[in-house]
Amino acid sequence: MFSPAQSGANAYARVGVATGVMAASPHKLIAMLYEGARKAVAQARMHLQMGNVAPRCEAIGKAINIVESGLQLSLNLEVGGEIAQRLNALYGYITRRLLEANMEQSEAKLVEVDRLLATLEEAWSGIAEEADRLTRAQGGPGGGPMTR
Repeated sequence: MFSPAQSGANAYARVGVATGVMAASPHKLIAMLYEGARKAVAQARMHLQMGNVAPRCEAIGKAINIVESGLQLSLNLEVGGEIAQRLNALYGYITRRLLEANMEQSEAKLVEVDRLLATLEEAWSGIAEEADRLTRAQGGPGGGPMTR
């Protein structure tokens, strides 16, 4: 099904991603989660348009997993205050919309989710400089008040 070159390229990509994760700051890890969730949503849209049911479901499942197990679980609701609480609610909403998009085969809901994730990703990127300053001030790779 796949050529040896494709298999090797996939293995190389997995190693590259794993290395990037191991070397990333907590702030960068969240940025990578946003990027991964948006890529999964884009794949789901493509598979929806092509009528590929199983790959669409898989891509939506991946996006849900990233939102729930990555973004939502990284929130520190005790320390993050109102912002963390609102993000938690928004992540819950995104998950529901992804489930609805899958059940209803709704590209509009996938577009909505992508726009929400893009807005969050842009805001997160905008605080990169401040996050770096806080990390340096804390003397290490600490994550700040909203991440664990």
